[in-house]
Amino acid sequence: MFDFTLDGTQDTARAGTLVLPHGTVQTPCFMPVGTRGAVRGLHPEEVRRAGAQIILGNTYHLHLRPGEDVVAALGGLHRFTTWDKPMLTDSGGFQVFSLTALRKLDEDGVEFASHIDGSLRRLTPEKAMAIQWDLGADVAMAFDHLPPGQSTHDVARDAMDRTLRWLERSRHRHEELAAGTPGRQTLWPIVQGGSWPDLRRDSLAGLLASGDWTGVAIGGLSVGESKAVMYGVLEELEPALPRDRPRYLMGVGFPEDIVEGIARGVDLFDCVAATRNGRHGSAWTADGRVNVRGVALRLEDAPLDAGCDCEACARFSRGYIRHLFFAEEHLGPRLVSIHNLRFLIRLADEARKHVLDGTFAAWASEWRRRYFARGTTA
Repeated sequence: MFDFTLDGTQDTARAGTLVLPHGTVQTPCFMPVGTRGAVRGLHPEEVRRAGAQIILGNTYHLHLRPGEDVVAALGGLHRFTTWDKPMLTDSGGFQVFSLTALRKLDEDGVEFASHIDGSLRRLTPEKAMAIQWDLGADVAMAFDHLPPGQSTHDVARDAMDRTLRWLERSRHRHEELAAGTPGRQTLWPIVQGGSWPDLRRDSLAGLLASGDWTGVAIGGLSVGESKAVMYGVLEELEPALPRDRPRYLMGVGFPEDIVEGIARGVDLFDCVAATRNGRHGSAWTADGRVNVRGVALRLEDAPLDAGCDCEACARFSRGYIRHLFFAEEHLGPRLVSIHNLRFLIRLADEARKHVLDGTFAAWASEWRRRYFARGTTA
């Protein structure tokens, strides 16, 4: 039920097929984020029509509301959300460690105050596994310690070592939970180490020595470091990552990062930026970013992106979508969110096609030239 086949490569760019209990995912692939059990503002059918093969759910938010017990009682996350394709849940580590003023860390786990009602909660590797098991996604993530962006070597080393210790506890508890129903859910570890190449190498070596994983995630990037540093970390890790396992870059999903990540051997991406930018009127196009609220769009009858086949571009003009934003109609943010999701999903699909036919390098070079030509990207 958890299989990965490498269908083709060009240099370090890859195209593969990932088989999970709820379906098959062709990589490279962008995963929309359904933080609280829904991709923000969108109907599941809209997400499906945008081409999504797999979506992500957030352990922290679903634990706080409605609670994993409620989700389990109502049939698990797939039935609860009516999404019948593959799903992945993060461990909650990113959200917990983002609550700097509201949490207390020790070797056992993290105590934190709920951002909803202030109630004290505790998340440990074992608890994170139990929550994700109840949620029932195809892929669960090990509980990790995410250091702050641009951490010192000592701070990043401490977090990396703790992540490896917590990985053993995550693995042990997940094996206990899965003992009676093998093939229901798999567990992926997370590479940490901040921006330090030696720590990233040590983290990867440690997790590979600790188990025969069905996939490997790279965490702790896009948290304040420069894009050059992020790309450098990916280049450092790529030769040592298993070729026959999927590689998931966590929380990264701007268009340029998807192209550069694929060029450096990444298979899976996720990010809230597509819908967050959509809600604020920022649309991605082949020619860079478009501010939907801009006065220049007031009389434009063209679609957001002439080369896009999404429901927004197929039917509505830039001028109309701009009007929706200023009229405070909810349809405006929804249309741009749909477009942005489709743009990223189509971008990954296009990259896959070019990897398979051996033209990825030339395509990526031309994509960069056009996307950055007008200097309009964020």
